[in-house]
Amino acid sequence: MADDLQTITGHRGLVMEEPLIFEQDAPGRTAVDLPEPPDVADRLGSAVREGPIGLPGLSEPQVIRHYLRLSQKNFSIDAGMYPLGSCTMKHNPRINEKLARLPGLAGIHPLQPQSTVQGAFELMAVTAEWLTTLTGMAGVAMSPAAGAHGELTGLMTIRAALEAAGNARKRVLVPESAHGTNPASAHMCGYSVESIPADERGRVDLAAFKENLTDDVAAIMITNPNTCGLFENEIIQIAEAAHAVGAYVYCDGANFNAIVGRVRPGDLGIDCMHLNLHKTFSTPHGGGGPGAGPVVLSEALMPFAPLPYVIREGEGFRLVEHAEDGDGAPYGRMKGFHGQFGVFVRALAYMMSMGADGLRQASSDAVLNANYLLARLSDLLTLPFPGPCMHEVLFDDHFLHGTGVTTLDFAKAMIDEGFHPMTMYFPLVVHGALLMEPTETESKETLDQFIMTIRSLAERARDGEVDHFKQAPRLTPWRRLDETTAARSPVLRWRPDLPQAAE
Repeated sequence: MADDLQTITGHRGLVMEEPLIFEQDAPGRTAVDLPEPPDVADRLGSAVREGPIGLPGLSEPQVIRHYLRLSQKNFSIDAGMYPLGSCTMKHNPRINEKLARLPGLAGIHPLQPQSTVQGAFELMAVTAEWLTTLTGMAGVAMSPAAGAHGELTGLMTIRAALEAAGNARKRVLVPESAHGTNPASAHMCGYSVESIPADERGRVDLAAFKENLTDDVAAIMITNPNTCGLFENEIIQIAEAAHAVGAYVYCDGANFNAIVGRVRPGDLGIDCMHLNLHKTFSTPHGGGGPGAGPVVLSEALMPFAPLPYVIREGEGFRLVEHAEDGDGAPYGRMKGFHGQFGVFVRALAYMMSMGADGLRQASSDAVLNANYLLARLSDLLTLPFPGPCMHEVLFDDHFLHGTGVTTLDFAKAMIDEGFHPMTMYFPLVVHGALLMEPTETESKETLDQFIMTIRSLAERARDGEVDHFKQAPRLTPWRRLDETTAARSPVLRWRPDLPQAAE
């Protein structure tokens, strides 16, 4: 045990527990030594602070080391492969981060006069042109803050269009193979949600869809490629059937990374689609942000897009912020100000540096990598649906049946091997799902290491090493957790008898 700890920490006996920053408080200690301010009258009146502000006393090295140690306890895409299915956790080029931090971009304020931010408006307009070109759509609402926010925006736009036509509807159809937030977004928009089952191929059951498609359906929300990692190859028939009864087709763009530069959703009959710029177009994401979910819209839906939006005017640009200044905008804003500008900078930098050929190559490599995992693992792991797949490959837990090892056990054991677990138990269309998305940014060498790890764990489960899985992870600051007990690492603070205490 002691040797394992030395491997993890680099120092025999280094503490594994990190005290809270308030527990490190030394009253009177400070990182700076400033003279007392001169005795002058203030203008704060009753707002003058009368008591301590409650911050701990710390030196600058203490603060730096505390937060550095905390950061080293986290797994990140910069530390290793992050194969979360349906999340597209890929490397983000640092040049895009550098550009987003340029003073002229990072330092502007949304309340500046429009004449002083013409460059920002042009950047938003050019980003919008790239997005509409890649999707084959008529226009785009740039303001939504994230994917689910974009879903709600798209549905509200559909609802506005239907109400303007005097044909308000009550139902939204959501396939089982669609993205998990779709039903919640439809419900939040005031619709009743009906699930459409998947067929034996893991795709929308076309017969069941048509059976549920009546003239009170507002839209179908479809994800393509779907969350089983499969292309919905009957999408055109689905769109035609929906349009025949006056319904719209909403497409979840979370998996656009699989088809960007190769397929234009507008050509498939899609009416609106959100795009996760933080997945496909190079903004680091996870843990709540940052993100952006622009929604591309068909010509029929563009008049009902939310505010604000940028328009070209003469030789410059203007931001339409009020309904009376432009067409449409029946439900006003979806977000304060103008959208996630820093994400727009990263996305445009990514698209311009990649070019059309580079974006096409990226999606091709993402699909190739996923199919490489499928080919190398399908003899040991079990596939619920036959391949080939798109950008992610879905396995189920049949290969674990009879071993005493669960999907969760398997995922926990991966952590000790240096890999973040894949997405587990989703999508719900298969039992014990293991959904892996390697993305285009992982090398063949990394994929081979990942494959060897998965194969080794599968063989250990088959060979009856149940205890290995039930106790994993062993090598993390906090060990195995469950709903009732935090199985704390036995190492506490510095102790000279650490090896004995850790046994």
